[in-house]
Amino acid sequence: MKTEPLTKSAMITICGRPNVGKSTLTNALVGEKIAIVSNKPQTTRNRITAIVNRGETQFVLMDTPGFHKPRTKLGDYMVNVVRESVADVDGVLLVVEPIPAIGPQEEALIARIEEQKLPAILVINKIDTVEKEKLLEVMAVYGARHSFDAILPVSAKTGEGLEELLEELEKYAEEGPHFFPDDMITNQPERQICAELIREKLLLCLEKEIPHGTAVEITSFSERENGIVDIEATIFCEKESHKGIIIGKKGAMLKKIGALARADMEAFLGTKVNLQTWVKVKDSWRDSLAQLRNFGYTE
Repeated sequence: MKTEPLTKSAMITICGRPNVGKSTLTNALVGEKIAIVSNKPQTTRNRITAIVNRGETQFVLMDTPGFHKPRTKLGDYMVNVVRESVADVDGVLLVVEPIPAIGPQEEALIARIEEQKLPAILVINKIDTVEKEKLLEVMAVYGARHSFDAILPVSAKTGEGLEELLEELEKYAEEGPHFFPDDMITNQPERQICAELIREKLLLCLEKEIPHGTAVEITSFSERENGIVDIEATIFCEKESHKGIIIGKKGAMLKKIGALARADMEAFLGTKVNLQTWVKVKDSWRDSLAQLRNFGYTE
């Protein structure tokens, strides 16, 4: 009599301060781009669920916003998302940079891990940017602060150490059914991912504070009989002067943002995309609970 293979699963929260490479790590583990990345802090605003199937084991990874000191209601929401995500999971990945000092954000996250009595792995990312000897100092500092199940140096950019990380995560997996179908890589709707891809290009193309004051809403998403997807999107910003910068001279900046976003959308959806974008002003939307709810930033 043929027996079904035993399936296992584990829910893992990925947390850390802004810009340590949490979303790059998530994408690298999944093997596809499902979380936007940029070199600007606070790129991720919502918790993003990523699904990695490895043999009979399914890992459900929760990529969270960077833990920071909030200055707006949006910031408050993002910090609450992190705190709530570091609870009721099988394990936590605390992602840090290769710096031999524990900052206030890391201290607060370690305290949360201890408060919730959660098993945790310290992931030292960006090891491709430092000499290997420096890593010993980082490992010693964090090892003295908390008894992590493992301290793993990795590079989400090059893939170094990721296989060892997945092997370590196997220890958190428990027997039981998978949470998601095996062909899923994220539970995010296609519309949400497309909106985030536009926001990623705003972060890439615009300087300073402007892209942090933007939100993107997909107002129309439809597929033609020939497979082409028509998408209409509205970019919201906080000031009239920002609107002019986003549109650019003779629409050049908006055209560039649209072209870059469309290329990523086509790669993600696997078909041609016809993208139309508009820009509107909503004053101080980041401090309006009603507007935050409109854009999907709700508890």
